[in-house]
Amino acid sequence: MNSDTATRSEAEVPGVITLFFAFAKMSLMGFGGVMVWARRAIVEQHKWMTAEQFNETFALCHFLPGPNIVNLSVVFGSKFRGVPGSIAAFLGLVLPPVLIVLCLAVLYARYGEIEALRRTLAGVVCGTAGLFLATVIKMLQPIVKQRSLVALATVAAVFIAIGILRLPLQPVLIVAIPASILIVYVMQRRAAP
Repeated sequence: MNSDTATRSEAEVPGVITLFFAFAKMSLMGFGGVMVWARRAIVEQHKWMTAEQFNETFALCHFLPGPNIVNLSVVFGSKFRGVPGSIAAFLGLVLPPVLIVLCLAVLYARYGEIEALRRTLAGVVCGTAGLFLATVIKMLQPIVKQRSLVALATVAAVFIAIGILRLPLQPVLIVAIPASILIVYVMQRRAAP
């Protein structure tokens, strides 16, 4: 167990079965975007992590190969229950949607030409965008509360580079991450007595 989880009582640390069902619930609620539900369940509902810990873990998951939410399930499960926890969280996240998508694929292959179905799917896309935006705002709250000019400037610079200028993600992160670490290091050295 990690040092930040060691302070929790054993009753607060989720078991393997709890991890499986928690991530299964997140995945089933998360049509169009699981991250919204994952953050809500982990930070707000179960209080397994603080908002800052969730942001740090999610940031780590960006550097691992594969989808971020899948990485989050593996890292999160491992944090509390090691390899069995990783497997349980991963299967909970992936297995229910895979079964549902397979059933839906069969139905879509047969009824996909219906116009009402196409309009419904277009509406789901709009709802997904709103959920994603709400999650971004919630994830920004710890940064805003810290009132760190460096963190806010880094977020703004990365947003402008990727979102507005349409620069590729990897080169932007290769520049932004070392630069922000260096700036924080220099600022902490100056503040030290």
